[in-house]
Amino acid sequence: MRRPRWIIPHAPQSNRSPNPDAPSPNPETPTSTSPHPTQQNPPLPPHPTKPAIYHCISRVVDKRFAFGPDEKEKLRTFMRMYENFSGNRILSYCFMSNHIHILVEITPPPAGGLTDRQLLDRLRSIQSEAQVALVAKELTDARKSIADGIVKNPEAYIAAIHERFTRRMHDLSQFMQGFLQRYTLWHNPRHKRSGHLWEARFKSVIVENGIAARSIAAYIDLNPVRAGIVEDPAHYRWSSYGEAIGGSPKGNGKKAREGLVRACLSHQGTGFESAKWADASTIYRKIMAIALDKKNAQSKSPKASPSKPKNNKQNPTSTTSNPSTLPDLTIATMLLCRIRYFSDGAAIGSKAFVNDLFENARNQFGPKRKTGARRLKGNGKPAAGTLWSARDLRFRI
Repeated sequence: MRRPRWIIPHAPQSNRSPNPDAPSPNPETPTSTSPHPTQQNPPLPPHPTKPAIYHCISRVVDKRFAFGPDEKEKLRTFMRMYENFSGNRILSYCFMSNHIHILVEITPPPAGGLTDRQLLDRLRSIQSEAQVALVAKELTDARKSIADGIVKNPEAYIAAIHERFTRRMHDLSQFMQGFLQRYTLWHNPRHKRSGHLWEARFKSVIVENGIAARSIAAYIDLNPVRAGIVEDPAHYRWSSYGEAIGGSPKGNGKKAREGLVRACLSHQGTGFESAKWADASTIYRKIMAIALDKKNAQSKSPKASPSKPKNNKQNPTSTTSNPSTLPDLTIATMLLCRIRYFSDGAAIGSKAFVNDLFENARNQFGPKRKTGARRLKGNGKPAAGTLWSARDLRFRI
């Protein structure tokens, strides 16, 4: 019997998904069930002298509301798991009902590589003790073979074992692939569905440390306020600020505070130092307070001279104590608006920063393009001249 012409044949699909933590034969080729781990337009390479900070966005297919409280808790759990495994650090994040935002710093690999113990400790973040024990036995047997003189090139022999796992560390695409795919494998069986969960390949924008990083961190934490879910971002559990305020002194609460300290103060050479949370939170809360009450802030601005504050020691926006903070006050007034540059601008930072990235990634732009930095327009106009974009957006800005 002939098949009707309107029936389109298709290959059968297995209901069982592959293990996301098992290395694929080709690390550059995602598996067929991968939740779009790579990008159609690859992210710009990091600046040669500045931290590699990226704002990543991923949306649910059909933009449907797929994440309730349990799902958001799992998203946070898996994000922290892959943060610990990869060695990258989360600066800011927010999980909404149909999309997620993550501001992540891609850290450089440790000089000299990882020891066997360090590798196994990282593997425990994403694998069971039984799986880690197998890798530990493989390393022990390899060390014994080297001691017995069986292996001719011992360094390459051990490096090959390490490389199966370290290739997925300190890398943006590998981090997002592991995190998103691991969550998908938990989500699909729970909701009796199959196929892609994420709408498309995740977006990323490289962000300069300093004003750009803390502005986008605050923009991310203000997502639930823009959506009308809460009036204060501190009341939203599934965000970096909510976790920093409501979290415990140790564990993920401490990690959330460390990330926001880094986002706010990294331009001063500050690392992931929870001890500086009081300083960082004062600046961060000031930025968000102006965003939440911009009309009131604007009405008071003519009465106060930013160059001569009444109490210079206690004013976190003082030009004397912190010259780079004052522009945040103007930028903060736009953070409750949707800023498309923050998700589609390719790069956000100072004019020099964006131009440097443009020169370092000249092949990713058209041949007629002469300069990199583009002035922000539309909702991003308050930041024009302070923050610049690598893309000249024209619609929905």
